[in-house]
Amino acid sequence: MTRRFLFVLGSSRAEGNTELLARRAAEQLPAGVEQQWLSLAEHPLPDFVDLRRDSDHVQPPTGSTPALFLDATLAATDIVIASPVYWYSVSGLTKRYLDYWSGWLRTPGIDFKATLAGRTLWGVAALADAEPSVADPLVGTLNNSAAYMGMRFGGVLLGNGSRRGDVLDDTEALARAKTFFAQDAPLARFPHQAG
Repeated sequence: MTRRFLFVLGSSRAEGNTELLARRAAEQLPAGVEQQWLSLAEHPLPDFVDLRRDSDHVQPPTGSTPALFLDATLAATDIVIASPVYWYSVSGLTKRYLDYWSGWLRTPGIDFKATLAGRTLWGVAALADAEPSVADPLVGTLNNSAAYMGMRFGGVLLGNGSRRGDVLDDTEALARAKTFFAQDAPLARFPHQAG
């Protein structure tokens, strides 16, 4: 299967540090690898309504924006969540996209979980703290999401930056970006399964 990367941009501002770092990493992908970039700020998803306990819980979310993200997600071999660290985890826009996965899991006829199983989830994030462990909740959110879906997890490329463009001064992050997508991504495991 030809690799196809979906970059889900979860920042509320365009060309922020997270996006800049993601684009630096994407520049290293081979020429034949397809890339699709979708901004959650430019294509806002409506609030997700959890209908699991209702009688019509299998009703899929409707509208052109959810369909855009669903189609792109299903078509991707590699999904890159590019979210700045907001209050130690993913942004609200990103969390809403992941909430939609709950609805897609219950949508008849698309086999969302089976389709994503074996594919790879990656993360890219900028944080305004020199201590990378501050981003552990974000890393855990993505790792556990991948583990639940039976996906591989390539880890999170972290960069440091507060003002726009600061991440371009983070030479260590830029060096990691050069090989980030070239690494082998193991099958994701929940922390209690590690060992």
